[in-house]
Amino acid sequence: MALKDTLGAAGETVAARYLESLGYDIVDRNWRGTRGELDIVARHGGTTVFVEVKTRSGLGFGHPFEAITPRKLARLRRLAAEWCRATDAAAGAIRVDVVAVIGGLDGPARIEHLRGVS
Repeated sequence: MALKDTLGAAGETVAARYLESLGYDIVDRNWRGTRGELDIVARHGGTTVFVEVKTRSGLGFGHPFEAITPRKLARLRRLAAEWCRATDAAAGAIRVDVVAVIGGLDGPARIEHLRGVS
């Protein structure tokens, strides 16, 4: 497995544990749709939350949130709708969040969480 894949998988695990510590129920991870993948699908209260996880070993290539472009958000919204159709999820509130995981390979990771980015 390439370092990028290892870092990404580790970041998703850190993000899932972080969300669970906040009371989120993880209902799906790495769900593959026709146009991409949802990193984490969770429920928090009455809201289904689609979480994009961006992991970086450091800030040398910019902050992870900088990778969330309008095009990326549009793709996440389409994937969220596809997930809802594919799982027959009851209609209700939905939200897209982004979790940035910075570092973590050689020490503790820094986690930042943006709620409701779209």
